[in-house]
Amino acid sequence: MQNEHLEKLYLELSSFEDRGITIWFEGSKSNPEHVAKELCIHEENTYMRDYVFDEGVLREIHFDKIRKNNK
Repeated sequence: MQNEHLEKLYLELSSFEDRGITIWFEGSKSNPEHVAKELCIHEENTYMRDYVFDEGVLREIHFDKIRKNNK
């Protein structure tokens, strides 16, 4: 199951990259392979996708770990 999820995510992110959309992971420019592997390896963590638009055109996708506040 994990390999299927990894492959689907990789293909999705690759299609964005092929369209000139940059992919960022935890504040650093990244690539589809790295992001897909990290998200599948660290399934216990929650990551938020942030879509960055410039004049209505998608330019970047950011993946940032959601950190819980310990209050």
